[in-house]
Amino acid sequence: MNIGRIGSVGAMLLVSAALAACGGGESGEQAAGGDANAALGGDGKLTIAMIAKSSTNPVFLSARVGAEAAAKELSQARGVPIEIVWLTPPQEDGQVQAQRVAQAVNEGADAILLSASDAGKVTGAIRDAVARGVQVMTFDSDVPESGRFAFYGVDDAETGAKVMTELAAQLGAQGGEIGILAGNQNAPNLQKRVQGVKDQAAKHPGVKIAGVFNHPETPQDAAAEVIRATNAYPNIRGWAMIGGWPLFTTALLDELDPARVKIVAVDALPAELPYVERGLAPVLLAQPTYQWGYVGVETIVKKLLDNEQVPERIPMELVRVSKENLGDWARQLKEWGFTDVDQKYLDLPPAPTASR
Repeated sequence: MNIGRIGSVGAMLLVSAALAACGGGESGEQAAGGDANAALGGDGKLTIAMIAKSSTNPVFLSARVGAEAAAKELSQARGVPIEIVWLTPPQEDGQVQAQRVAQAVNEGADAILLSASDAGKVTGAIRDAVARGVQVMTFDSDVPESGRFAFYGVDDAETGAKVMTELAAQLGAQGGEIGILAGNQNAPNLQKRVQGVKDQAAKHPGVKIAGVFNHPETPQDAAAEVIRATNAYPNIRGWAMIGGWPLFTTALLDELDPARVKIVAVDALPAELPYVERGLAPVLLAQPTYQWGYVGVETIVKKLLDNEQVPERIPMELVRVSKENLGDWARQLKEWGFTDVDQKYLDLPPAPTASR
């Protein structure tokens, strides 16, 4: 994906929503107004409960920032208060998520925006919410059999395959032993990414998978698992990380030698950029995680306030981040409101057009 295009997505979505709000004629405006009033219930406010996997995972905190930014912008553009209620558990727990879905319904939420830790544990709660008139949209990790109206995220099998393709290029023709860092073993999106890595690895005869390593999705737990596995399997030359969890700490910068081990990981938030700079993770495949929240809220507004037919699946494109476009990506992160982007990355020159 062209990084330059990402920054304009929010603006385009806002324009789209504003145009929809204007309507095409008097009868259209009256119909839209009636639908909006019905969707808002009795308090005149659109309340969206946001239930991500974990409030300690930076990717979901960035999604929250995006959701709150969209809510603020669309509230001003539409003249309708839009509130984001953050009901994300502190740690991954599908059962707690199911309880939070029920809580959102009982507390009067108009819609729920959710990333599922365990599809089996939240399906029933989502079905109950939909049956009670609450619209549910998923992002990142889908629950397709739940009655949710839309999903926004990457193609997970394709994402896993891309991680492995990039890692194979880093390992070279000789290949070598690799580890797959896989997070929560019950997360449906991560299961698909692991399979994508395995399927692509089978196309590289020199690549051998030492193992699939699951762990609690905190930076500390993930880094500890990488260190443990590296000690247990000293011949590991590469890590296919289907999430960037351990790169949110600096631990692996001290523990792994970039001359001997290469990492390719999903996600590229500010804390991860030193791994690109030092060559330990020459390539990160970034999910524009801010957009999980922004596009999610924008889509819910279209569905509830404008009564629009929205696509059931809204694809998210990965962004390839390397030393060549590190400055461009850092500036995109800052534009999205991240305050912890190191100035040295912001000062890097723009990438050649072909690298964007």
